[in-house]
Amino acid sequence: QVQLVESGGGLVQPGGSLRLSCAASGTISSINAMGWYRQAPGKQRELVATISSGGSSNYADFVQGRFTISRDNAKKSVYLQMNSLKADDTAVYYCNANIKVSIYSVRRDYWGQGTQVTVSS
Repeated sequence: QVQLVESGGGLVQPGGSLRLSCAASGTISSINAMGWYRQAPGKQRELVATISSGGSSNYADFVQGRFTISRDNAKKSVYLQMNSLKADDTAVYYCNANIKVSIYSVRRDYWGQGTQVTVSS
């Protein structure tokens, strides 16, 4: 019932910027935390950034102030503004959201299909 759809990935040069978007749709009662994760070839999926329902954010150490996570609760969306991109940022980026589909449902995590980000000269 719930679907998370990412967009905004693509190919950029080192030092460039990208803005990733993720919109939740379907039967949704409430969304708690949302976040972005990434997985590079041959590496484990890792957390990039999370943001609470109230707007409190956390970032992985490798972000180093380059990324900004935000959300729009009315649009059921979460965004990741990525600046000063490095080659090491190349990965598939996944959207995550903790969602209750109804007031009677158990809260669970949902994942997007992923969007490819490639940083290369």
